[in-house]
Amino acid sequence: MLLVLRVIRLVLHLLLGMAVCALLFPWIDRDAREIHVRRWSRSLLAICNVQVQITAGSAAPKARALVVANHVSWLDIFVLNALYPCRFVAKAEIRSWPLAGWLVEQAGTVFIARGNRRDLRRAFEGLVQALKAGERVAFFPEGTTAPQGTLLPFHANLFEAAVDAKCRVQPYAISYVDDQKKPHPGVEFIGDTTFVQSVLTILGGRPIRARVTILRSIKGEGAHRRKLAEATEASIRKALGIADEVVEEGDLDGEAHDEEDDAPEAQAARRA
Repeated sequence: MLLVLRVIRLVLHLLLGMAVCALLFPWIDRDAREIHVRRWSRSLLAICNVQVQITAGSAAPKARALVVANHVSWLDIFVLNALYPCRFVAKAEIRSWPLAGWLVEQAGTVFIARGNRRDLRRAFEGLVQALKAGERVAFFPEGTTAPQGTLLPFHANLFEAAVDAKCRVQPYAISYVDDQKKPHPGVEFIGDTTFVQSVLTILGGRPIRARVTILRSIKGEGAHRRKLAEATEASIRKALGIADEVVEEGDLDGEAHDEEDDAPEAQAARRA
């Protein structure tokens, strides 16, 4: 019975979000939209019995930065938005999520189809413009979700946006624990698990604590995208306790930029 009530509350909350996006968002500015996104995301997490906690010793969040995070669950987007609303870059499959896919699209998410260079170029150009306009932009460089305790290699292409926009890259490490402070078994969104199955597992499971560690930002201007990807991956690995080495910020500040090693999409977008 409790699960049924939570499902009803979630559906009603999604419908409310759709109404706000359709009727209110076209008439309000970015700051007002961010207030609504933060409030709505926090309510969504409360319905899902998720409590968000910024870990002690976290760095101060940058107002204008390319936010890079590990990817565990569909919850990640709403956890970050509940703290500091971002414009996201996400895989195209998210658009097909029932109700939630439309909502994240209305919130400004840019979708990328796997292997689609045109989508990647469009996303890159949008990232650079948003960052130059002072927005906080976020993406998951693993490209897909991974089980807790693991981290997939980071794809470097979109890090070029921070180089071109001359902004900083700020890594965020996300983990989910249960009431025993152990990795929560119900949040992982991997394999053949569908979005609906994952939602029902979370709604019917034990309370979840989302732990977010905000890490030191890294200078993007003058750096190389691959070095940025390696540095943020190492930083997040260390924060999650699955790495022993991290590249220091100072090692990147003087890194030369080699256009010949750039992604074709980044080169084309920069010349446009």
